[in-house]
Amino acid sequence: MTPMREQSPHILVADDERSIRLTLETGLTLNGFRVTCARTGREAIQAARDSHFDAVVSDIFMPDGDGLEVLRSLRAISPTIPIILITAQGSVELAVRAVSEGASDFIAKPFEVAALAALVRSHLKARAEAEPADAVHEGVLINDFSNSGLIGRSAAMVNVYKLIAHAARTDATVLVLGETGTGKELVARAIHDFSPRVDKPFLAVNCSGLTDTLLEDELFGHTRGAFTGAAKDRAGFFEAADGGTLFLDELASTSANFQTSLLRVLQLGEIRRVGSTEARRVNVRVIGASNAPLDQLVSSGQFRADLFYRLSVLTIELPPLRERTGDIDLLARYFLDRAGAQSQLTLSQEAADALNAYPFPGNVRELENAMTRAIALCSGGLITLDCLPPNISVHSRSSVSASGSASLIDDRPTMEELERRYLELVLTEAGGNRRRAAAVLGLNRRTVQRLIARHSLFALADKDTSAGDDNEID
Repeated sequence: MTPMREQSPHILVADDERSIRLTLETGLTLNGFRVTCARTGREAIQAARDSHFDAVVSDIFMPDGDGLEVLRSLRAISPTIPIILITAQGSVELAVRAVSEGASDFIAKPFEVAALAALVRSHLKARAEAEPADAVHEGVLINDFSNSGLIGRSAAMVNVYKLIAHAARTDATVLVLGETGTGKELVARAIHDFSPRVDKPFLAVNCSGLTDTLLEDELFGHTRGAFTGAAKDRAGFFEAADGGTLFLDELASTSANFQTSLLRVLQLGEIRRVGSTEARRVNVRVIGASNAPLDQLVSSGQFRADLFYRLSVLTIELPPLRERTGDIDLLARYFLDRAGAQSQLTLSQEAADALNAYPFPGNVRELENAMTRAIALCSGGLITLDCLPPNISVHSRSSVSASGSASLIDDRPTMEELERRYLELVLTEAGGNRRRAAAVLGLNRRTVQRLIARHSLFALADKDTSAGDDNEID
């Protein structure tokens, strides 16, 4: 008797874009899945009621309701089914909501279908291996989502948001790794803000540059008379953060003696004030951070291996800005909007190109400082290449020169691009005055207004609509 052939996993795909549905249907079928597609959230919910599916892949944003609504409905129908959400607009808030409401995972657009297929298989395998009692994990329900300060929609950042969301649901220690300026403290704050500890203190300590004595005094406190100048008992950061979260930055700079003291706190959940033998219980979630690779320091004997393993229960690695495709434009716009609440600010194409070409060794912090400088130097609401810091503008000009396209002629822009650049220049020099710009261009003001509208340069032009002689050369 021929053995019964095991049926391929049945996947429900929900997306309102036909091209994505076709791509997913074809790609997942080629990867060995059976696929049913739904065009709307309502169709997906109805399909789940009518048929059995092994997993769901759904867009988050659809015309008849977002994927989180679909997620809630599907969870009610099938509590343990793996549900993977697709997003083009990643944020920490969205990640926390998705994880809290039962999403198994989510992935950023654009994505490789092969990677998505592997992710689906991974969740199907995990579900098959899990005990029934462990199939459903209760998330932390969060109703009020504050601004996390983390900006970015690149696939690398969406993965960070996902890890933050998972970390917020647990009480495990977290290790945040990343270059200087990537936003390690923002990640720690986001984990705290979306965790059950949100109503308790969040305290941050930079361990760099402090001696063992000062660092232990800061963290553990001291008793009266413990050392010269200790006139009274003082609680340290661990006691002050009781019930909350303590963020320890630059751990790579700490000594072996301090690492031993910190390991004791993590293992036993208690501290001793400097000068005291009394152990005090503390309930503090520790999030550590380093811009140096701690695993390499462990290998070279510069960092305790047992402390590293204790800290890195969950590790979040922040990508450098140069690897976050598309996020530089988003961050630059964010900094402009934040600073230009009273006036609209525009980034010239040349300046935007320079920002995207620069490697940003100082990461997001360096970009923020660059935009602050540019805002202070710009005139007429337009940020040009000359408004950016010299290291960025020089890098841009060097790159242009090296590529042999240092001039407009060498650059070979289109006529429309030449028209836009020249109009942008004249409006800036005219201080936004349309009449003055029209005189320089030899056009009437109506034509100039049409050109401004065509190239979306409203921010550079004033609101002067007074009547005048419109019989200039057109």
